[in-house]
Amino acid sequence: MNSTTPLVDNALVWFRRDLRCTDHAAFYHALKSARKVWCVFVFDNHILDKLPRQDRRVQFILNSLTELDFALKKHQQGSGVLTQYGDPAMLIPALAKQLRVQTVFVNRDDEPYSLKRDEQVCGHLNEAGIGFHSFKDTVVFEREEILTANQTPYSVFTPYKNNWLKKINDFYLKAYSVEPYLHHLAAIPSNVATSWLNRIPNANEIGFDACDDLKLPWGMSGAKMLLADFLSRMDNYDTQRDYPAVKGPSYLSTHLRFGTISIRNLAHIAWHKAEQGSNGAKTWLSELIWRDFYHQILWHHPHVVTHAFKRDYDKIQWATGTHANALFLAWCQGMTGFPLVDAAMRQLNQTGYMHNRLRMVTASFCIKDLGIDWRRGEAYFAEKLLDFDLAANNGGWQWAASSGCDAQPYFRIFNPVNQSQKFDPQGHFIRRYVPELAALSNKAIHTPWINRPANLDYPAPIVQHDEARTTTLARYAVVKSALDA
Repeated sequence: MNSTTPLVDNALVWFRRDLRCTDHAAFYHALKSARKVWCVFVFDNHILDKLPRQDRRVQFILNSLTELDFALKKHQQGSGVLTQYGDPAMLIPALAKQLRVQTVFVNRDDEPYSLKRDEQVCGHLNEAGIGFHSFKDTVVFEREEILTANQTPYSVFTPYKNNWLKKINDFYLKAYSVEPYLHHLAAIPSNVATSWLNRIPNANEIGFDACDDLKLPWGMSGAKMLLADFLSRMDNYDTQRDYPAVKGPSYLSTHLRFGTISIRNLAHIAWHKAEQGSNGAKTWLSELIWRDFYHQILWHHPHVVTHAFKRDYDKIQWATGTHANALFLAWCQGMTGFPLVDAAMRQLNQTGYMHNRLRMVTASFCIKDLGIDWRRGEAYFAEKLLDFDLAANNGGWQWAASSGCDAQPYFRIFNPVNQSQKFDPQGHFIRRYVPELAALSNKAIHTPWINRPANLDYPAPIVQHDEARTTTLARYAVVKSALDA
């Protein structure tokens, strides 16, 4: 049997965090294996019911699905994405039986909830005699693909990165060419179209309010546009990425999160340009490797979702009570009295985006200036970030808390004033999001409490950084005691 001969009659591709129809592992294998292929997306009530009724991520998904649905129908009239709102553990097996498919194809998702969900779906499918095939697609290297010489998972990034770079080659970055097999897309049977939506619903139909302020371009076309723009300035990424007032980042993180672009595509570009000597590409590739690193950490150590990676850090006593809650609320609202922190938090609240440097600054401030449990800050980011990814968000917050995969001791504490002066020296970013400080000089805007104007409508600092640093070192002493014991 040659490689192009279908092995089964009918197959179903279940799209999740992979909203594209190019370079898509599960879609490729389904099209290559079956005579008829259908596509489905389930609005998972276990995830969506916990979200606020107006959520930018839901709107991004809806818009991206609309484009995906159009692209599929363009290739095969009468096809498209079947959709429904509810429990995938029930809905996917029911649809598979209704379509009389032999196999359901998916791309793997290693978040704890997703693994449990997929196990349930697989069990129900197996009871019906239907196969469940999963594929690597979200990362370049997953699970046990990058291990130490002792065949154990890495817990520190730099040696992981070095091994990643030793292993990478064109084979791992080769695109899945779906185009030759798209004729296997099948029209949706009329009996199925009556029980499932053969179109993408609007926000109201799945219980959400429409989000009209989505600034980020969505879908495969949006990802393609952002990538083209970034390629024109990638060589400067290493020098510009830390300055929030400068167009330095790729702005592709949300597209990676929802799979509207392939990680293989981005890593291939970054790796080859890095090999050609681009320092910007080398730095960007390193960020993509961080993403792989955090995903394998989540796979090997799922306890990080609720506990510190380094267990001793669970002994830390965080600030609690009315005063701590007031401090946390001020941080959430961007009213701490520290301009760069407040500008970053307001950017997050207003747009769903926060610059990567500022994620580190605001997280450090929340944990080590305010004494707030890192899990509270992580949860706030999880609610607000358009590009929220459990592995990356958790990894970043544990890095800031010094409780994660980090060779740096616990005494790393960012000074919010120094960070402001260094990375927004002229206050351009601060003025954009904290307009009440716009009239201050480039020097005064970083420390508005010094020679404070009488009519300034802006809060005084809610903590003194030097005092907070001393308190934090005392709070973390329990960790040092445990490590020294």
